[in-house]
Amino acid sequence: MYIGIDLGTSGVKVLVLDDQDQVVASQSEPLSVSRPQPLWSEQDPADWWQATCTALDKLKLAGALTQIKAIGLSGQMHGATLLDNQGQVLRPAILWNDGRCQAECQAIEAAVPNSREIGGNIVMPGFTAPKLLWVKNHEPEIFDQVAMVLLPKDYLRYRLSGDYASDMSDSAGTLWLDVAKRSWSPELLAATGLSQSQMPKLFEGSEITGHLSESLAQRWGLECVPIVAGGGDNAAGAVGVGITEPGQAMLSLGTSGVYFVASDGFRSNPDSALHSFCHALPNSWHMMSVVLSAAACLEWWAKVNGLPVVALLEELAEHSDDCQQDSLYFLPYLSGERTPHNDPHAMGHFIGLNHQTNRAMMTHAVLEGVGYALADGADALHQTGVVPEQVSLIGGGGQSPYWRQLLANIFNLQLVFRQGGEMGPAFGAARLARLAIETELSVREVCPVPPIVATHQPQPNQVNRHAQRRQRFGELYRVLKPLFSQENS
Repeated sequence: MYIGIDLGTSGVKVLVLDDQDQVVASQSEPLSVSRPQPLWSEQDPADWWQATCTALDKLKLAGALTQIKAIGLSGQMHGATLLDNQGQVLRPAILWNDGRCQAECQAIEAAVPNSREIGGNIVMPGFTAPKLLWVKNHEPEIFDQVAMVLLPKDYLRYRLSGDYASDMSDSAGTLWLDVAKRSWSPELLAATGLSQSQMPKLFEGSEITGHLSESLAQRWGLECVPIVAGGGDNAAGAVGVGITEPGQAMLSLGTSGVYFVASDGFRSNPDSALHSFCHALPNSWHMMSVVLSAAACLEWWAKVNGLPVVALLEELAEHSDDCQQDSLYFLPYLSGERTPHNDPHAMGHFIGLNHQTNRAMMTHAVLEGVGYALADGADALHQTGVVPEQVSLIGGGGQSPYWRQLLANIFNLQLVFRQGGEMGPAFGAARLARLAIETELSVREVCPVPPIVATHQPQPNQVNRHAQRRQRFGELYRVLKPLFSQENS
């Protein structure tokens, strides 16, 4: 058996995977996000650890933690977890969807003119490096105490084993990594006042970084099993659905939305805010476009209406024929936006409301608006010359057949929903743990593409309709963009 732990934004998920690639148990524990000021997004690392321990405690009580050979980790990317020289947390972690450090992004690019070539990405507020420069500029008493900077999942690793370590895929999202060379960049570190001594040791995703501490092993009835490097949530999620070879693609509909394509070597398009990162597998890379609010938009809309998401989707299915209103649009920028706009000030909007507008129409507009934003990012990726023939869907949003078909029409690509896709990054983390132990097996043997549950082909009449509406969608963003910064000033 292998354990996969995924530290997401909205919760921690722990699953147990057997050597037949079957999930035998899982447990999730919720997390909340603090937004103490506009553009800010933070979490207390103590909450991550408590949620992880609670999940593992429950799995132990259920008798699921037997014959465990290794533990793999995945998690939300880019978060800045700051520790002092005693390993104590200095402040709440600044998360991936925090937008406070736009000025620091500009300062880094000015200090390192070739930062986009080294890091493979435009410097944007979501990344870790500008967050540290913000701390240096605004909380110098905290910055002076920083002995180690860890990504969220790597803080869990530290608590599990006492090791300061990270993997290539997650570290590529810091903007301190030389992505082509797969090593820390002294130039990018120096631009934020840091050195390599304050960075964790780097490993490939399927390498062992340490072992579970004896006290925790006793708590959960385990041996001091190996802890495996794992990957950032998107790279681990890709491993979980067998996206391991160049040209394979997936679309993740989680809190954020990610369009992920494995690439043949290191490719980049930073000017369009496309992300180019190391994959969680040795000597492999990937590209991805990211929208900051995907399923989060649907969850927000459900909360506004005081209804569960499933109720909104059922209502939408009943009234689907009435929902294609050409006048109604939704801009899904509830947390700003990354690809292709790199605009932390972007805001959400309903546009085109009239007396005939009802809730089902607005729900449809939310799903459609997220789809248009994802397609804008996909265009930036396709500009590199990589256009997949098929895209696998993962994430909670992928459970909706209505949304899946809508996305197939918007992308004009075949979309497939695969068995186990809802398990997400935790599943990939467990697979990476298995790769570290069963070294005689190939990546294809351990990380096969799961069976298809449903296939969605683009419908030509809808493809044409959405192509026209996407042009209008883009125009609406451009018209409103000057107002966003004024509203956030």
